[in-house]
Amino acid sequence: MDWADNGEQAAFRAQVREVLERGLPDYYKNHTGGSEEAGGWNADRKSDDPVRRDAAQTWANVLAERGWFAPHWPKEYGGGGLSPMEQFIYKQEIALAEAPVVGGSGVSLLGPTLIVHGTEEQKKRYLPGILSGEVVFAQGYSEPGAGSDLASLQTRAIRDGDDFVVNGQKIWTSGAHLADALFALVRTDPDAPKHRGITFLMIDDIKTPGLSVRPLINMAWQHGFNETFFEDVRVPVANALGEINRGWYVGATLLDFERSNVAGAVAARRTINRLFDYLDTVEGQLQSVRDKSVGQWNSLRHELTDRYIETEVGYNFSFRIISMQNRGLIPNYEASTAKMFISEAGQRLQRTGTKVFGLYANVWDSGSSHAPMGASFTHGYVTSIPATIAAGSSEIQRNIIATRGLGLPRG
Repeated sequence: MDWADNGEQAAFRAQVREVLERGLPDYYKNHTGGSEEAGGWNADRKSDDPVRRDAAQTWANVLAERGWFAPHWPKEYGGGGLSPMEQFIYKQEIALAEAPVVGGSGVSLLGPTLIVHGTEEQKKRYLPGILSGEVVFAQGYSEPGAGSDLASLQTRAIRDGDDFVVNGQKIWTSGAHLADALFALVRTDPDAPKHRGITFLMIDDIKTPGLSVRPLINMAWQHGFNETFFEDVRVPVANALGEINRGWYVGATLLDFERSNVAGAVAARRTINRLFDYLDTVEGQLQSVRDKSVGQWNSLRHELTDRYIETEVGYNFSFRIISMQNRGLIPNYEASTAKMFISEAGQRLQRTGTKVFGLYANVWDSGSSHAPMGASFTHGYVTSIPATIAAGSSEIQRNIIATRGLGLPRG
């Protein structure tokens, strides 16, 4: 496993840091880019606040000048053409600076899949808009009865001449209320085995007649997810990506991109270090349980030590994944191990944070003088709950680790 940069990698890291120092707008230096649940850069680009809109566009332009709007795309398609290790360094530095990630699912998922499976006409039609940030896509995969078992999806697309007529429902459609377009997996042959008979469709306009997006508000009162309903939505057959009825295999392509989760590992390390720094302040000592219950504090000291060790283990899991990719290997159960560990450790970290502050952790208002660290652990505790469900539940990850990693029989 590679922990240290070689000379070339160190030079690239310095270049990324210089771009962040000189090019990241002050708005993002003074505020984080916003959580993914709150929309992040995508919400900023459509904000009513001109300062936020200008910051989003400026940051997009800074990255586009270097091909870093889509750092993992090949250069011939306008991307950065970065190697796996350069991508890792780039994502690591972006996370450390708390700079917003740009482009959404169109850049991270659809673009690479288009490059692999799209026709030349489709590439010319879609890639420029994605790359400029003018067109942001949302992903339409999960359904009320098809989440971890995605191949059970039932949203139907029936061919009618040169169009598909789509009916059904998607759920947990992240950022659909901020998106301009949508890509989705739909069932085009209900009589085929469930992993077949699925087609990958690109819907050019999120406001296509018959397509409606309804908000899902989470426990933190954030609007990041949506329900998406299709009622006789007409989509040209030409918008199918890859072969009709072979969309499952097209969709599987985009699941191979970015598996190190270094951003999650960096966030966990940053969170616990901020907690330690705060506990060294007078305010932190007053608001924590350390001066109220010696026995409880001694117990929490051990728990905090465990959390610190876990953040370092998660960080090293990320290095393991990227070291494999850098050698041309494809992480399989290793990626599942990292995903499960980092998401579960993140939940434990947030729970420990609330315990450190005792009854003060009940204060939800981040602006209250009684809210330690702006109620960040109170909010984080709530928003961390879906972490072990999204992007493949821990149960699914354990099955992968058992069968592909440990060689246990399916049962």
